[in-house]
Amino acid sequence: MEKQSKPGRSTHSYDVRDEDLSSQIDRILEELEPYPNLDLIRDIFVTGVKLAKEDCDRGDLKVLRSAIKELRYAFKVFSRYRDVPKVSVFGSARSLPSDSDFQAAVEFGRKMAEAGYMVITGAGGGIMAAGNLGAGREMSFGLNVSLPFEQSANETIEGDRKLIEFRYFFTRKLFFVKESQALVFLPGGFGTQDESFESLTLTQTGRDVPEPLVLLDAPGGTYWKEWYRFVESQLLKKGYISEEDRSLFLITDDVDEACDEIHRFYRRYHSSRYVERGARLVIRLKQSLSEETIESLNTEFQDIIVSGAIEQGEAFPEEGNDTRITDLPRLSLLFNRRNFGRLRELVNRINEA
Repeated sequence: MEKQSKPGRSTHSYDVRDEDLSSQIDRILEELEPYPNLDLIRDIFVTGVKLAKEDCDRGDLKVLRSAIKELRYAFKVFSRYRDVPKVSVFGSARSLPSDSDFQAAVEFGRKMAEAGYMVITGAGGGIMAAGNLGAGREMSFGLNVSLPFEQSANETIEGDRKLIEFRYFFTRKLFFVKESQALVFLPGGFGTQDESFESLTLTQTGRDVPEPLVLLDAPGGTYWKEWYRFVESQLLKKGYISEEDRSLFLITDDVDEACDEIHRFYRRYHSSRYVERGARLVIRLKQSLSEETIESLNTEFQDIIVSGAIEQGEAFPEEGNDTRITDLPRLSLLFNRRNFGRLRELVNRINEA
């Protein structure tokens, strides 16, 4: 962390316009050393001071306080399971155990838990209860939200330390996406539609990293087929989405196919991030690719490369904060950050290599 050794103009890029307050913040943070991320903690302190100096409304501060407290606690709970892959499951809270979609969710949760995945649900009844029931208590997370009706915790996750209570939908939604390696949607109401369209939007616009999005129906079900007819006739044909956006998700009524979609996605692909101030996309791999395969990828996906070519290499300096993945091989490219459906197709080709 950058320090001020004596009074003078602050050298912090984000600071309060009061040198005495700035120095006091620095002195407080010295007590937290040697925590490595004090530069980020300092920005949080500065934000708090700015809110006070700007006479922020008490009601607004209450929203901010509650959100930060929820985020901090959820970060703490999830940190214990950081290295365990997870899948988020969405669907109606009103589905009954006798319903075929409920049974499909139970089977999906069970198979993913057997494959080593933890299952995250909204902790309520219906499909949420089914996903947790299939995965079992040990392999389940529950992200509950306070509602005036139909949202008490299901029996599987009730009382477990992995049940997290949220006041706000927006903080809850963050963890469904942030902590999962795949998102699976079964039939549901407005909430399910909200989550599915928001997840598709985040992926389509690059605000979320590439990951499997599976729209899972019960065997013989038509919920997602009917949904897709609307998407095709009202969104695709009118040009509101692109043809390549169809690559962002899979529709199936087969639990095994849903599981296989997730396993295929991580067959060779590991993770991705941007470096060089967001100009270059780095795709981390579990196994390196042959020169012939890279040449083929450059030919097929030249349309999404701003300049240069897809190259295979080692970790970039910006990735040095996570030593667990330093040795993984990488692909890097100057991605146009626009055609994310094509990016998903690139990931598919990498996994098929």
